[in-house]
Amino acid sequence: MTTESTEPAGPTGPTGPAGPAEPAAASGGGGARAWLRERSELGVCLLLFALGVLVLTDALTMDVDIAQRGPIGPRTVPFVVGAGLLLVGALLAVDVLRGGRGEAEGGEDVDLDEPADWRTVLLLTGVFLGAAVLIGPLGFPIAGALLFWGAAYALGSRHHDRDPLIAAGLSLFTYFVFDNLLGVPLPGGPLMGVL
Repeated sequence: MTTESTEPAGPTGPTGPAGPAEPAAASGGGGARAWLRERSELGVCLLLFALGVLVLTDALTMDVDIAQRGPIGPRTVPFVVGAGLLLVGALLAVDVLRGGRGEAEGGEDVDLDEPADWRTVLLLTGVFLGAAVLIGPLGFPIAGALLFWGAAYALGSRHHDRDPLIAAGLSLFTYFVFDNLLGVPLPGGPLMGVL
């Protein structure tokens, strides 16, 4: 009893006695470019590293008298943020080099065919520019309240009785935290004597 082989004699496919065929793109500079293209998240890692170094450098060169401010001062938050940026950049780089890849968002309900909402963008731009102009003469508590209230309005909130109160409270809280706790002087404006 004999068994017949159904495989053809000789190498007719991509593999043969010499082994698998070598891809043509691996020769030359295409290999490094393809490797970088597959790990494009490393660009985000570099950006996080650069931002972390920039924030830490700026915090180190900040002119602050620590004896007057205590152990927690204006340098504390930049040090925490800069160190956090460096840590996240390093962890992301390790994950990418180990083969981790970002997943495409499937649950996002954004219609890319819809035009941009330029009205909201222009309203927010106007609110930010207005707050920047008004912070000098009116002080941070009033300009900040207008900023928070205007941003809430631009983003669609129409609670005209509640939003100004929340904006004023948030502005006063921010003013006290920065001016009294962190030692970052903010302009008080006409309310300087009252606060």
